[in-house]
Amino acid sequence: MEILELNYWAVLLAALSTFMLGGIWYSSWLFGQMWMEGCGLTELDLKNSDPKLIYGVAMCLSLVVSFSMALLLGKDPTFWSAVVFGLLTGLGFVTAAFGISYIFEQRPLKLLLVNGGFHTVQFILNAVVLSLTG
Repeated sequence: MEILELNYWAVLLAALSTFMLGGIWYSSWLFGQMWMEGCGLTELDLKNSDPKLIYGVAMCLSLVVSFSMALLLGKDPTFWSAVVFGLLTGLGFVTAAFGISYIFEQRPLKLLLVNGGFHTVQFILNAVVLSLTG
């Protein structure tokens, strides 16, 4: 697919959906506490960080992911091919790569499940949004 053929509104919508998913996934309602424990972070650590920098960079990286996925999915992917692509990307690449790192870093399994689960759902959501709006 040519870069000029991309639906940039779909890319933006996919990035925003990923950004919102992260806000929900890592909130105290879902996996935020488990994530903080797995990373060894406290509420104080999070309060001492720069939210503008963190969320700004996260949004920019979400745009990079959506842009890249749009290029890889190509023009007019079917819904199910997008779901499978997102699932394989999330589980087969991201979670598996995290797993390799986490084993050597001796990180807890629950952190792999939280982060790998997020990225798997992220890539599925991203691909679905691109397939439905592209």
